[in-house]
Amino acid sequence: MNTITKVDWSADVFRILKDWDVGTVATVPDAGLSGLLGLCGDDPEMRVVTLTTEEEGIGLVVGQWLGGGRALLAMQSSGAGNCINGLGLPAILQAPCPMLITMRGQEREANPWQVPMGRAVRPVFEAMGVSCFEAMEAGDVGPLFARAAELAYGSRQAAAVLVSQRVIGFKAFE
Repeated sequence: MNTITKVDWSADVFRILKDWDVGTVATVPDAGLSGLLGLCGDDPEMRVVTLTTEEEGIGLVVGQWLGGGRALLAMQSSGAGNCINGLGLPAILQAPCPMLITMRGQEREANPWQVPMGRAVRPVFEAMGVSCFEAMEAGDVGPLFARAAELAYGSRQAAAVLVSQRVIGFKAFE
């Protein structure tokens, strides 16, 4: 049975998305993102696009910007590795690419498969030119996401908020 501790940071991120006129959220859905995805899906001015792989989200976010729109890529850390080649696109085009990543593979991880990518997300993303912000507490997510959005849109670059497993909760496998 999977259990996840609910936290209330999704409303802060949703408000910031609205403040920045983000109209599309690209995602490979994850339980840690369910609150945010629900808010976005319920808003008639927003569109949630379910991806088959996270790398597609890089193209969607950059394509939205090229077409005059704004998008967010929301994913779990296990899918972040799928984005490595794609991260060259926003770097080369100097395109904003905000990302929200729910982390796995950190303390108390019950699934050993999650650990390698969980440890690698920040150093690999930074090597690809992505500015990373780590939210270790629920109250950190909103302010850090606001900083990341300002950096992404103000400096036209990729920026990611890594939401700690402490914030999203721990999955129990029985």
